[in-house]
Amino acid sequence: MQQDSWQLAQRQQRAHTGGRVDEILFRVGEWVPAGQPVLNLLPDDGVKIRFFVPQDMLSRLKPGQPIQVGCDACKGKLAARISQIASEAEFTPPVIYSQANRAKLVFLVEAKPLHTGTLRPGQPLDVYLPEAK
Repeated sequence: MQQDSWQLAQRQQRAHTGGRVDEILFRVGEWVPAGQPVLNLLPDDGVKIRFFVPQDMLSRLKPGQPIQVGCDACKGKLAARISQIASEAEFTPPVIYSQANRAKLVFLVEAKPLHTGTLRPGQPLDVYLPEAK
């Protein structure tokens, strides 16, 4: 009986942080190879917003600055805060969700949403940046 409890405990793992299940890789009854994950967990603080800005907008942005984002399913604009700005330019990604033409060289900007409840990985967003002064 004690050995059975130990063996069961050896087959269980606990997440080190809270989050939500992003993807289930194996279902009950399926064979799982040794060392393979059974699901993907997205930590509560793991959601980030990634967008690209042309060089002429860089002077308006800085880490820690608040921005707003919106989506088709969002009720109003959501608050976020810029967490990182790339130090080097890159060519415009082949898939960029934008209604306007973008410059050929852009900078990646990352922001953390203050509340992640309605946002999903890969979801297209509208980003509202502060107006130029």
